[in-house]
Amino acid sequence: MTQPPNQPPQGGFGAPQDQPPQGGGFGAPQTPPAPGGFGAPSTPYGTPGAPQGVPAAPGVPPTPPPPAQPPAAPPQPPQPPQPGYGYPQQPGPYGAPAPGPYGYPQQPGPYGAAPQPGFGQPQQPQQPPYPGAPGAPPGKKRTALITGAAVAALLVIGGTVYAVTSDGDGGGKKKPVAQQSDDDKPSASGSPSAPGGGGDDPENLNEGRKAGEAKVLWYKSAPDAPGSGADAPGMWITGKAAVKAAYKQVFAYGVGDGRPVWGPLSFPQKICAVTPQKSADDKVVVAYMSGAGDDAKCNQLQQIDLGTGEKGWSAKVADGGLFDSALNVELAVSGRTLMVGRSESGTAYDIDSGRKLYDKTKYGAACFPTAYAGGTDRLIQVSSCGAGGSNAHDEIQELDPATGKVRWTQPVKKGWQVTRTFSVDPLVVYLTNQDKKAWNISTFTRDGKFRSEVKVDEKFAPRCGWAILERDLQGCQGVAADADTLYLPTDATSTANEIVAISLSTGKARWRAKSPADEPMYPLRVEGGRLVAYVQPSYDAGGQVVSIPATGSSHTTTKLLQNPQGTAEIEDTFFDSVVDWADGRFFISTGRLSGSDQSKEKLIMAFGN
Repeated sequence: MTQPPNQPPQGGFGAPQDQPPQGGGFGAPQTPPAPGGFGAPSTPYGTPGAPQGVPAAPGVPPTPPPPAQPPAAPPQPPQPPQPGYGYPQQPGPYGAPAPGPYGYPQQPGPYGAAPQPGFGQPQQPQQPPYPGAPGAPPGKKRTALITGAAVAALLVIGGTVYAVTSDGDGGGKKKPVAQQSDDDKPSASGSPSAPGGGGDDPENLNEGRKAGEAKVLWYKSAPDAPGSGADAPGMWITGKAAVKAAYKQVFAYGVGDGRPVWGPLSFPQKICAVTPQKSADDKVVVAYMSGAGDDAKCNQLQQIDLGTGEKGWSAKVADGGLFDSALNVELAVSGRTLMVGRSESGTAYDIDSGRKLYDKTKYGAACFPTAYAGGTDRLIQVSSCGAGGSNAHDEIQELDPATGKVRWTQPVKKGWQVTRTFSVDPLVVYLTNQDKKAWNISTFTRDGKFRSEVKVDEKFAPRCGWAILERDLQGCQGVAADADTLYLPTDATSTANEIVAISLSTGKARWRAKSPADEPMYPLRVEGGRLVAYVQPSYDAGGQVVSIPATGSSHTTTKLLQNPQGTAEIEDTFFDSVVDWADGRFFISTGRLSGSDQSKEKLIMAFGN
């Protein structure tokens, strides 16, 4: 919701030019977004969360400017670390990378022609994000905040709300609501205090629903979490179930009625990583900690069948060499291959059987694999080569997922780092240059040849999480692509924003579509020749799901779903919200539990007609 603003080098495709960085840019710090919502900033609380906003330099932040004045009540989290590889960057809107890596203007990148400079003036930074995500943290209102993406974590703030609760400033009162027919009443099962159980609806969330508004199909409250907070990563939608991980459990609810489909599945320690996508036959893998102590590692793997809820194979991720630790791991799925990335290597498994397929380790001139991204039949590996030497640089490779054989290699100019993949197929990468305080978005052909650079002079705001101990290549939401076009949301400095369709052949804008409300709009996916997008809720209206024709001369939005105004506040108060659209239903879940005892946190909510 909108709120008042707070008072490369050697070799390659051509080295970037030396020019002083300018303020702003695709990744520049932004003014704290409105409280709560899909991409809204959250109030700091306890454990740090992920930043929200435009992609700032994903994975490697610049020196953070003075933090914005905190909203009030909750205590401030520790200040983010100083710039350097792996540290979070200035928060951007929508929990994604701030406009331009590092919050600096785009400059001639490591590939192709020089893109347009700039991308706007720098904005006030948001509260320190949660480790693991580059953008700004989407969050709840000031009383309940969320963290970024799918992949990453955000600032943790305040407690969540139970059903229709107090307003964002904690001063509102719950209203008792009369029961309506079962057709209008969101489905929930279990007692309100049971982890993951929604309980009887004490306040009918569909009470007063207006003509044309969708229903709240069901909602579920979150399991208890420690006072320091806990991760609630990922969300997978199948034909029958909406599956969600939270703290030490995985829950599965019927997509239409919210009734438990199986589980919940419990784990001995907290879940620390999940596969962003599921396999074609609905398998996922979660990683959980080896213990509760300070020396515990994120090295325990467990496969889960989303159809049956059965736990399949399990494995322990071994450490690599001296500096190759499984303290944190990255999970990527490509076809039937699960790739587990450590800090300097990777191990591939058959996701169905758990059989080890191969290892990817040091190669060439001191090149160490550091990050992976998967999708369909593609597996992308990013390596860091010649660290500390005169020829230090990154390399991008595509691997055969089944064998690990290198299909092609693309060196990146010295000084530039690959920090995000906005798309794997087609391959679109987001690069940053910390020394030059510059960013670049480059696209590649199927065989790994440079295709184009984004040349649109605009401040973009996809939603990405923070990456401190890993790059988290697939840690962004709010960006989509098809074979020929990249769809990026612009920054919403005060009210509405736009989605810009960018040609992957030329890097230039094809068309723009403005948000139909005075709230930010973000791409969800491309399906059936149309772009599906989510519009955040406002104070007087629920969120919307809209479609935009991807081709043709008209690019106006068509409303697919209008969420009810009566639950707009709840919709806007999911920590680090994770959202999805499937079969005419809209799902929103939290990405981070605050651990607050002041109110019952929500885990997941579904809307539909």
